[in-house]
Amino acid sequence: MQSEIVLLHGWGMNKQVWQLSIEQLQQVQPLPVRAINLAGFGGAAFPEHCKSLDDLADEIATELVDDSVLIGWSLGGLVALNLAHRYPAKVAKVVMVASNPCFVEQPDWPGIKPKVLAGFKQALADDSAKTIERFLAIQAMGSEHARDDIKQLRQLLAQLPAPHPEALSLGLDALNRCDYRAYFRELTQPVFGLFGRLDALVPGDVIERMSALNPHFKAFVLPKASHAPFISHKDEFVTHLKSIL
Repeated sequence: MQSEIVLLHGWGMNKQVWQLSIEQLQQVQPLPVRAINLAGFGGAAFPEHCKSLDDLADEIATELVDDSVLIGWSLGGLVALNLAHRYPAKVAKVVMVASNPCFVEQPDWPGIKPKVLAGFKQALADDSAKTIERFLAIQAMGSEHARDDIKQLRQLLAQLPAPHPEALSLGLDALNRCDYRAYFRELTQPVFGLFGRLDALVPGDVIERMSALNPHFKAFVLPKASHAPFISHKDEFVTHLKSIL
């Protein structure tokens, strides 16, 4: 079966966020291009046995053909690393978009302050819709047209059902607990990164640390983009992506 390009979305989102990227990639790519909903997002079923990111990755693995190219945004980048490590035959190449193998700040690793994710966890229990709205604002923070970016993301998300509450909780736990630096270091597949210099969730310092962990890692930085470069700077994003693919 022919290999394909598969796009994985981030926390609180769904596959529709990739709609514009898919349209552009399909015009230039010989390989099939498609986006997948993570379990519990965008109307995808959330099986009762899903308790960890391993379980989420297992659900995706059943949909993948061998030698797939995985493009993972934010939480989707963690899923891509998980799949590349645990199902190496299914993954030929990994592209991490505004993603970090260890999202939470450690003494030796730049990331999100633990109290920020703890605040999201508490807010999620109080009002999930409001929490996602706040997360949209943080993702666009720093972008030169943040208001338009949020509006476009909101419109794309609204095309599919809201996330399952347990999927939201599991995803936040994964961002908080998963440390895939060992997976990243041991990857045998080519791995690339696309980052926004103004990203409020993935510090720019992480690129140098990732390069030290895996000397084959190649990163591209969009100077005026934030956490959603494929929305705010879609042409520039796709140009970089084409060069990687």
